[in-house]
Formats: sequence, C-alpha cells, structure tokens
Amino acid sequence: MIIRDHYLNCASQVVSPNCDERPDSEDISLLVIHCISLPPGQFTGNYVDQLFCNCLDPEGHPYFKDIHQLRVSAHLLIRRDAGIRQYVPFNRRAWHAGQSSYRGRERCNDFSIGIEMEGSVAQDYTDSQYQCLAEVVRVLLVNYPGLSRQQIVGHSDIAPSRKNDPGPLFDWERFLGLLG
Repeated sequence: MIIRDHYLNCASQVVSPNCDERPDSEDISLLVIHCISLPPGQFTGNYVDQLFCNCLDPEGHPYFKDIHQLRVSAHLLIRRDAGIRQYVPFNRRAWHAGQSSYRGRERCNDFSIGIEMEGSVAQDYTDSQYQCLAEVVRVLLVNYPGLSRQQIVGHSDIAPSRKNDPGPLFDWERFLGLLG
C-alpha cells in the first residue's frame, strides 16, 4: 500500500465534487474516524458513493429524502470487506467534519483527513476493517509528517454535541494495538 500524488494506490477512485483547496496545503495534522451506512444499518449498494457524488436518489429509500441534498464527502471509505474507496485526494479538503473543533482549532476539515468506516454505532466493525484501517493509517503517518498517533480522533471527539460516530463499539484499543 503506497500513496502517489495524494492517492492511495489500492483504493478504487470515485471522484467527489465535494472538496476544495485547503487554506494551508502543508497543514494535514488530524485524522478523523467516522462511520456511515446508507440506509442506516445496511451495508450493501453504492449509496455512499452516490451521496458523496451528489446523485443520491431521494426516492431510493425514505431516509434519502432528508439527506440527498447534502454536499459531503470523505477522503476514504473502508467497506465491511476492507475494500477501499477514495473520493478526495489527501492534499485537498474533503467535507466530512462539519462544524467542529480540535484543541481550540475550529473547522477541522481545513487540516484533517476523514476516513469513513462502513458501519453503524450499534454494530461491531469487522476484523478486516480494523486490519485495513491500521494499514492505511500507517501509510498516512509516513506520508504526512504533521500527523501522529496522538492526532487520531473520532467524529464524536471534534463535534460532540452533534455526532456520536464511530460509536461505542469502535474498539480504539484494538485499532491502536494493530497500528503498532
């Protein structure tokens, strides 16, 4: 697994328009772990791709009526089977964190990389997802020197009043142990 020109070589590329330039292209100093499933609790289909590419059909599921107009993205999605999708190159700002703050710094999208785990706050993540996440994060730590083990957080850590992902079933100890 390597990064070339801010793209992960083993990831399927799905280009999201929901990104822009970072205010400081050298400042990548936070990694945010999220979870997503569309519809909630279901792990099949390409609905996340559609949401991140602004083509989610509001008639595809009742839940989609409330979210189809959102303009959001992440850098990566790690699927239940450890397949990886990349939506935004790491040097660009993905729109994943929303209103957020980390150690007094607002607008975490400006300086973070967002990784979505296909999952739910109410279900365990898969063994292969933990293995894959650890491998991806090791590569990110080598390629982006502003990142460190101490700067890996959950979405709930930077937006606690509005977000609860990756959830209580995300095993931080296990993930950090695999990270080495």
